[in-house]
Amino acid sequence: MTIIESIPNVSEGRRRDVIGKLVSAIEQTPGVRLLDHSSDASHNRSVFTLVGDAPSLKAATLALFDVAIAEIDLRTHRGEHPRMGAVDVVPFVPIEGATMDDCIGLAQDVAATVAERFALPVFLYEEASKNPARKNLEDIRRGEFEGLGAKMVSAGWAPDYGPATPHESAGATVIGARMPLIAYNINLNSDRLDVARRIAAAIRHSSGGLRFVKAMGVMLEDRRIAQVSMNLTNYQKTPIFRVFEMVKREAERYGISILESEVVGLVPSAALMSAAEYYLQIEGFSADQVLESKLRADGQA
Repeated sequence: MTIIESIPNVSEGRRRDVIGKLVSAIEQTPGVRLLDHSSDASHNRSVFTLVGDAPSLKAATLALFDVAIAEIDLRTHRGEHPRMGAVDVVPFVPIEGATMDDCIGLAQDVAATVAERFALPVFLYEEASKNPARKNLEDIRRGEFEGLGAKMVSAGWAPDYGPATPHESAGATVIGARMPLIAYNINLNSDRLDVARRIAAAIRHSSGGLRFVKAMGVMLEDRRIAQVSMNLTNYQKTPIFRVFEMVKREAERYGISILESEVVGLVPSAALMSAAEYYLQIEGFSADQVLESKLRADGQA
């Protein structure tokens, strides 16, 4: 059995009717299972988690683009999360019976088809990109939709597929292959956006913080609280508990506490088990002690 995961991020998190159409486009694709979807009004963004084999995921991705391009106009789109496309990013992740090379091939195939069918510029990222300057998503997305036209005419920024100018309403998209990522946010018990941004700068790798952490500070306007929004790109080498503790310590420097944290989408069970082991100080803890894991290993679940 071949199982590949895809986690498309779409620039719509407010209009329930449009989100419903996006969900239906995925669910109506044969061979695809929608595991999770979440929408955030402040970010104005939805994240979908689906699994299947390569042909079914390609079909689901194209169906998602059909809806997104028809329904989303970035010329009027506003939200806290950076974005450059109606379908902003589509990563493919090997899960079972698939290799990274399989996911790279799938990313390239989907990118070429999306570019041709929708006249949309497509950039490859992470393992699918052969350009060292265009592997990191934040580098590709820098300048967002509003700066995309000027960026694409500058040296080194022609897309991998598709036209050399942005789509007038859908911008461009980023498609790639990568290892599992955890979208993890920590909400502060404060409305101080400046503090959230300082914490993000302290913990993210690009400014000297924790390896495998990407972070930014945003304001959740509907709740009037500041958030440190993060992607953890290798939970084994930089575990969730280490990130939480560092954010907590940085916040305490400003007299601020953590209100709560959240996981967007799905998370590997090993990431949560390592946090439980750390905080409960369980000696000699093993995954075999988790009932459901033991049952699966014995073929009973």
